[in-house]
Amino acid sequence: MSGYLRSGSSNWRRAATLVLAAGWAQPGPGAPPLPPLPAEGFRLLLLQRSPRQSFMPGAHVFPGGVVDAADRSDEWLRLFAPHHGPPRFGLGPAPPSPAAFPVLPAAAEDGAGLPDDVAFRICAIRETFEEAGVLLLRPRAAPPPAAPAPGRALPPPAGLAAWRARVRRDPRHFLRLCAQLDCTPDIWALHAWGAWLTPFIRPGGRRFDTAFFLCCLRDPPPVFLDLDEVVGSQWSSPSEATESFISKEIWLAPPQFYEIRRLENFASLSELHKFCLDHVLKGVERWMPIVLLTADGQISLLPGDELYLEDSNFLENNLSTEKKTEEIMKEGKKFHRIVMYSRHVYSIHVTVQSKYKHVYPKTYVISKSHL
Repeated sequence: MSGYLRSGSSNWRRAATLVLAAGWAQPGPGAPPLPPLPAEGFRLLLLQRSPRQSFMPGAHVFPGGVVDAADRSDEWLRLFAPHHGPPRFGLGPAPPSPAAFPVLPAAAEDGAGLPDDVAFRICAIRETFEEAGVLLLRPRAAPPPAAPAPGRALPPPAGLAAWRARVRRDPRHFLRLCAQLDCTPDIWALHAWGAWLTPFIRPGGRRFDTAFFLCCLRDPPPVFLDLDEVVGSQWSSPSEATESFISKEIWLAPPQFYEIRRLENFASLSELHKFCLDHVLKGVERWMPIVLLTADGQISLLPGDELYLEDSNFLENNLSTEKKTEEIMKEGKKFHRIVMYSRHVYSIHVTVQSKYKHVYPKTYVISKSHL
């Protein structure tokens, strides 16, 4: 077995996603009313992709997209000055490296410009602006916070639509927008949360190596949809998003469903934010799901599961069995898997411990009435 890609493997693209978690306190006098406070005390921003998109059409996702050369340009150094020294632009010492499997070909731009830890955060912030009109910036004069509290997004700039059109056409305009506002992307508000690699679905399909970041905000910023890539949005707590998915109001891909269930472990925004601050040096996991096709469904296997194989053969192939899903489930004990019965019926089974003392979702079994 080998963790290295074989020749002729899919062309992987590096990407970044931002999970925005906003507090949901009742507004003061004169402010527009908010929906009732959710059980978790916070809600997550979900964006609905246009049905015209070729990748995950119509899905509800977190903001994000592909890393562009402009996100790692050394032109950012002038804007970040003097806050671009070691370690890592004030982000602190590097956490442990994620698991080596699979080893992907190095991107051509890896040796130039900003380090990945910074460039990926800039990408996530830029994409959040492009798709949702939310600006996560901080004044250049302000030093990186020693212990950042949940922040607030900046009000949209004058000429939002024109700026967004420029940035979408050429991501280098995002640096120019930041320079005009005399701000830098608030990379210090983004906490490393995890990473997902697109599993094999079909030959030649799009494959992404996506870093997930999490950002806590004191209150939900207004969302201005681009109406191109994104045609809808909603702020949902983890439990609300789960219910919307099961009732077929929205569709979530397995990684988004897994992350939403993971976030249901937290009872409040302050608890979630404290966890991110305390966990900053412990590291995050990078997961390449392997799909097991059963006689009546499929199972997405994650590292640590007893059926998971760190074998590069399964980067371009699926596992398969003639057994039914329930037979497979009865045979095993060491689980880290998402069981997909149909498009809107998932269960999550977790009996393993996190490698870096991160949080895993609790086992979530769909009721028989949905099967």
